[in-house]
Amino acid sequence: MKSWPRIDGALADYVDANWLRESPVKRRLREETARMPRAGMQISAHQGQQMALLARTIGARRAVEVGTFTGYSALCVAEALGPDGKLWCCDVSEEWTSIGKRYWKEAGLDSRIELTIAAALATLDGLVAKGVEGQLDLAVIDADEEDYDAYYERCLKLVRRGGLILVDNVLWGGSVANLADKDADTRAIRALNAKLKADERVDLALFAVGDGMTCALKR
Repeated sequence: MKSWPRIDGALADYVDANWLRESPVKRRLREETARMPRAGMQISAHQGQQMALLARTIGARRAVEVGTFTGYSALCVAEALGPDGKLWCCDVSEEWTSIGKRYWKEAGLDSRIELTIAAALATLDGLVAKGVEGQLDLAVIDADEEDYDAYYERCLKLVRRGGLILVDNVLWGGSVANLADKDADTRAIRALNAKLKADERVDLALFAVGDGMTCALKR
């Protein structure tokens, strides 16, 4: 039996050549971000494409993103929501999100995106207070890992039945499997992974793309 191949080198080029569909705007945003000191925070192009496909699959029109960074995932999701779509983005950095704003505008998607620079929990609680609870189709969580559980609970309130919650970095570079790793972020991700396994409020799958992405379908 063959072992599962590592996707790098020539195989990565093959995967890109046969599966990746990336607009010039997305590619330029990804390339600009790749030159930044914190470039490792950016999702992969394949992950963005997968998010967009999932959004289209459920006919998503309203979504929230926790952790926007330079805006690549927001660009992918907002495009998939369609002309009447709305994406609420939560981030704390004017510097990083200002990069995304340029590309959102160039792609003609800036009118679909409402960015709030503030603590994400406050923004999510604000959406609940505005009566958005149970009305969103999709939630993406990719922010400070120590608050993952709190983000998940807020997003579970906000999405409708049949809505999706996507949680990024759930494999954390393999650290979650190393029980000797007591880092706070690692412990938080490990705890959420265990919680989701037992959470009967959702159906669950792992997508082994990027650093691992959990897909939770609200029952």
